[in-house]
Amino acid sequence: MTNFPLPRIDLDEELHDLLLPYCRFKKGKIWKDPEGKHKIGCLDAADSDQIKKMMGTAKAVLAIHDPPYNFIAFDEKDSKDFVEWCKPWINNSFNFLTRDAALYIWLGADQNNNFQPLADFILIMNDSGFKSRSLITMRNQRGYGTQKNWMSIRQELLYYTKGNPQFNVLAEYTDIPKVLKGYYKKVSGKETNNIQRSKSPFIRAGNVWIDVQQVFYRMEENVNGCYAQKPLKAINRIINASSNENETVIDFFSHSGTTLISAEINNRKCFTADLDPAFCEISLRRLENHRKNKKTGWQNSNPFSKEIVNDRKIRNYLKKRYQMEFKNVKVRPSVLSREGN
Repeated sequence: MTNFPLPRIDLDEELHDLLLPYCRFKKGKIWKDPEGKHKIGCLDAADSDQIKKMMGTAKAVLAIHDPPYNFIAFDEKDSKDFVEWCKPWINNSFNFLTRDAALYIWLGADQNNNFQPLADFILIMNDSGFKSRSLITMRNQRGYGTQKNWMSIRQELLYYTKGNPQFNVLAEYTDIPKVLKGYYKKVSGKETNNIQRSKSPFIRAGNVWIDVQQVFYRMEENVNGCYAQKPLKAINRIINASSNENETVIDFFSHSGTTLISAEINNRKCFTADLDPAFCEISLRRLENHRKNKKTGWQNSNPFSKEIVNDRKIRNYLKKRYQMEFKNVKVRPSVLSREGN
């Protein structure tokens, strides 16, 4: 395992700007997959004209959004500002989904701030045109808290529908075997238990997901430099439950590109966007890496490792700011001459 982590670039403006010259994206650019499957747009999710430019005449059967509910985009941590900002991209989601479609939104609930922004967000969804279906909880393996409160180990996932979309219940089954027999009742005159009547020998996830591993640096799918990365297993479950092969999925907050990778693996089309060119680039590099090396991420390396190795300015910055060492780094001779070493 290559030990080459990258600090969160959303929290380090200088590092972010040092990486931008290596990004193929700028505001307004839309990358179109040469294989004709996916699109990545450096776009504002709240701007209907920009989203329309990416979508064209296409419509999706499924939307999976993970907005920056940790208020990264806001100067003040005001849930009302966040909720107002959400309204236009929710409307865009509704307009670019088919008549029968599903919407999933990851959202936080700060237990120290009246469970915001989840509390206010749910209220505005009353007038969105979507119908609430489930509040899913994904259990993290790690959490945070104090000795005076319950440890916070959950992530909230809201499930809404538009019209009457499909739901593939088989996608809900986990890899946890059923071991307890019970709930006996007669079927066609014969007494049966729950296991005999089930569609699968494994338990259903329901709306409390305890079988999904939180992403960390030892996992192949890990993408250093990103934050709050959602597990591929969770996105696979959503995509397989609420779409069919060759159908289109949208994601307006691409970030680490997990929805894009899941769509690629599960033979769906993905139209995804992010306002930040760096995260658009990361998403594209993740797709390219998967197609070339069959890898879902970089484990404890990072998407810009080659560029960092050969850029003295970035290396020096990382050494000074984060005490990162590059003792065994091999720099290309052409780069050495250019740097004047």
